[in-house]
Amino acid sequence: MEPLSLHFVHERAGARFFSVGGREAVAGYGDDVGAEYRAARDAVGLHDASYREILRITGEDRASFLHGMVTQEVKGLPVGSAAYAALITVKGAMVADARILKREDDLALDTEPGLGAKVREFLEKYLISEDAELHDATAELGWLRLLGPRTPAVLTAALGAPFEPLAHQASRTATLGGQEVRLVGNTSLGASDVDVLVPRAGLEAVWTALTEAGAAQGMRPLGFEALELLRVEAGVPRYGQDMVDTTIPLEANLTHAISYNKGCYIGQEVIARATFRGHMNRKLAGLLLGEADVAPGTELRRGGKKVGWVTSVVRSPTRGQRVALGYVHRDSLEPGTELTLAEGPATATVSTLPFPPG
Repeated sequence: MEPLSLHFVHERAGARFFSVGGREAVAGYGDDVGAEYRAARDAVGLHDASYREILRITGEDRASFLHGMVTQEVKGLPVGSAAYAALITVKGAMVADARILKREDDLALDTEPGLGAKVREFLEKYLISEDAELHDATAELGWLRLLGPRTPAVLTAALGAPFEPLAHQASRTATLGGQEVRLVGNTSLGASDVDVLVPRAGLEAVWTALTEAGAAQGMRPLGFEALELLRVEAGVPRYGQDMVDTTIPLEANLTHAISYNKGCYIGQEVIARATFRGHMNRKLAGLLLGEADVAPGTELRRGGKKVGWVTSVVRSPTRGQRVALGYVHRDSLEPGTELTLAEGPATATVSTLPFPPG
């Protein structure tokens, strides 16, 4: 297991560690995951996401090469902007997902832990004559995440100047803790959230600067377990949990990861046919479970027939019950539809995503 650069910083804060994708992450700080969750909902949480993996692409043809490899626009992406994309096979099945950050001299691909080598292998298979080069940048760069409505106040204090809000996937450079960083707007879980891309050698300095600036705003460090609560409530799928190498992006509600005007890319024909048809046989949906203790992979049935399966399960503080993400056949997607969990008698009720407040 690859340890976190800030392992000892988190250890001093009472962290519990675990492995995700072969890399160390903080599961939580002590046993009060609810306090971390509430901080991210009502104040601000600081999450060490430096377990994620980063690839860099350099060379004159970097944008045109990657443009033909992913579902999202790359060539027309403004410098300083980011975009969420899927990498898919010629049959339309996912290889991975990635956030693409277009910087002045390179493209940075932010991927789930454990996927860096897989993504690099997939890209290199198609890299023939283009002037483009792939680099593993995980040892050079790391992400920190600020989540919660008081994020702008924390950044204002840390920067020593008013923080101008960032739109989703927009970015700007800044100096934090003596380090040059890039701030990236990320509203997938919260309207004010910001991700911070930091030189790995400067992670401790930036973490300290943000922690000190956040003290007056009720900041708490945020572990992976609390982050999962926020993610599932928001209905955001995670590759390796809710998406695998047989998933078609449209099944996972990833229309925002697809450009329909960009031209050819690997797997485009499958996406185009599925879009023209107007539906997928199954789609990711929300599931209300009550107090049923359900494991990912549990079958969903209707009238004795399998109509889907569960992928992520959490106990939602907002809903006051267990909720889940799962794939459901299109004939059973109507919100309010009651499904049986495996052999029963426990049931799940289909919900819209993101989950509405309780």
